[in-house]
Amino acid sequence: MSIGVVLLVHGPAESRLARRLGSRRDLVLARRCADQAEALATIAAGIGDVLVVSEPLAAPDTDLVAAAAASGHELLVLLPGGHDHDESRRRWVQVGARHLARLDDPSEEVVRRIVLAAAGPGPEAGVPGGPSEGDVTPAGTTVPAREGATGRLLAVWGPVGSVGRSTIAVNVAAELADRGAGVLLVDVDTRGAALAQLLGVLDEAPTLLAALRAVAEGRLGAEELFALAPEVAPGLALLSHSPDPGRWREVRPSALGPLLVLARTAYDWVVVDVGGGRADDGPAGRDGVLDAVLDRADATLVVGAADPVGLQRWIRCWSTRDDEPPVPAPVAVLNRVAGSPAARREVRDVVRRHAAVAEPVLLPDDPSVAVATTRARTLVEATPRGNLRRAVAELADQLDAGLLAPAPSGI
Repeated sequence: MSIGVVLLVHGPAESRLARRLGSRRDLVLARRCADQAEALATIAAGIGDVLVVSEPLAAPDTDLVAAAAASGHELLVLLPGGHDHDESRRRWVQVGARHLARLDDPSEEVVRRIVLAAAGPGPEAGVPGGPSEGDVTPAGTTVPAREGATGRLLAVWGPVGSVGRSTIAVNVAAELADRGAGVLLVDVDTRGAALAQLLGVLDEAPTLLAALRAVAEGRLGAEELFALAPEVAPGLALLSHSPDPGRWREVRPSALGPLLVLARTAYDWVVVDVGGGRADDGPAGRDGVLDAVLDRADATLVVGAADPVGLQRWIRCWSTRDDEPPVPAPVAVLNRVAGSPAARREVRDVVRRHAAVAEPVLLPDDPSVAVATTRARTLVEATPRGNLRRAVAELADQLDAGLLAPAPSGI
């Protein structure tokens, strides 16, 4: 069975490689492309098996790598020689490219790499110029990991609506930072980003979008991430999103996944506020953004409001359909619970009966939250003795100690 090859290669190397492919019985030149748009359309149509690209016709881009993977193609990148080689190689590896060669390699060597790439998705161990062991994190992002530490990722999610999800995300992150952890708070709410406003950050240039652009182009390492994410409280950094809901498409799932992998190597905790509900719009839409977070989460706070409408929405969100991916380590969190013992029992009874959750985390309705919101401060700073602050502090203690077990049923 022959291997179909799609070429997007610059300069004389393209003609040499095309002639060499024509001399092989096991390889077929499926298409010679003039630009990246044509190459993407070709592989999307299912033509060929291996896509071979070179700069400047193709630049390091997570979307290109993701498109090749989505269409079932292996990607081979021909790197420039000379002083540009090392930087180009670093950026391609960072965006997730696994198979690399040199543009000035003999055609027979490039053909050998094509055959190796077609044999499987793994990196070419021991191939000169390819990724070497220790260079790449599990998602392909080149970062120096903190010695002896791997951060944990907490997703904060729930149904659509104003259930207090962002308030919980901000204050759980603040509590973890107050215990001495290095925490990165990430706003990935594609419907109503609000973390910058809650923390009093002037947000003319959302730092999340800048970080995603740098990841997509292979330009983001740990130092660049530290520079992009300002510290909004001791130990607490923020990647902010635009409050303009029209900009949600700038949050590319193909770049968000590697960004979160990088963040976990640089911080003790990564707390991600992700937009509520599911949109049923596929991997390139809001659901793709949600899945990029949940696929990498160690635990998920599924936050709902403890009123009749909020509970109904939360139960529907908790009861994931069979065609939806599972939520990792879900923890049931009900917010704005009335203070009386009878009200707390009623909420517990409802979620036990309709969602099979025996011990949800109940957070009290606390008017003092308005003080923190008005001052654009965390509960740690604004209302350290408030009821909600104490409940969130207990939740953070349990998360930090690994004491919160995921629900045995439900999502």
